[in-house]
Amino acid sequence: MSSLDTFLNVRESLVSFLQEDIGTGDITSDTTIPVDKNAQAEIICKQDKAVVCGLEEAAIIFEICGCSATPLVKDGTKIGKGKRVMTITGKARAILKAERTALNLVMRMSGIATETRALADKVRPVKIAATRKTAPGLRYFDKKAVVLGGGLPHRMRLDDMVLIKDNHIVLAETPDNCISLARQGIGTAIKIECEAKDEKEAIAAIRAGADIVMLDNFTPIRAARTIKKITELGLRKKATLEISGGVTHKNIENYARAKPDYISMGHITHSPRAADFSLEIISAKD
Repeated sequence: MSSLDTFLNVRESLVSFLQEDIGTGDITSDTTIPVDKNAQAEIICKQDKAVVCGLEEAAIIFEICGCSATPLVKDGTKIGKGKRVMTITGKARAILKAERTALNLVMRMSGIATETRALADKVRPVKIAATRKTAPGLRYFDKKAVVLGGGLPHRMRLDDMVLIKDNHIVLAETPDNCISLARQGIGTAIKIECEAKDEKEAIAAIRAGADIVMLDNFTPIRAARTIKKITELGLRKKATLEISGGVTHKNIENYARAKPDYISMGHITHSPRAADFSLEIISAKD
């Protein structure tokens, strides 16, 4: 997909988000604020140690509503409480019409970016990766926030790469059979990842030609032992190793000591804690 196609799809999504919130109109602003009143507003961070994200999308939302928005920092920047991140000028009604949709996106994306950065800082040089556990309609924005937070997006869609999971293995009988069938079907241009539930499956998957092997729901000790065994067998450089399942803030450093290539965590996108931002009107005139 070209950059223009991506932009058009993002803009189309943002229009849809606005329509969901506005309905037939903002009856509060339309009945209390003069139609020609102009205003200037700013978006302010209300918490410490936030990684701001979503300003690019917020600016488009305000522009769609006929306002002019200027980001004051770059997406992906770590900021503190009280930091002004955007100024907006335009009709007062238009600013208020766009306010909640813009803030919702900035707060969600910044929350994801902030969480990703905190985890990434804990486990460097091991990478943090997202999963497909995203809210429908928000995947592009959630994955972008992960990347700006210093993480990896993993696959965006089912057609990005092969990822053989437990249900595939049940249906195709063995991991190596799944890998063989997938390789026959898609060739060598697309990567194949295979989930492994134990050391034996992990080694078999590498030997069968998997590009990536996911150690799924391993304890930190089992993960370390499996990666050590893979290394002893001379297979460590033949596949990328991912740890997934059961990883939390409390144990992620223990998993990182096993030295996988990356750790994937669903909660950074399926249960993000929104960062705190607000929009304030700072001046108005007729």
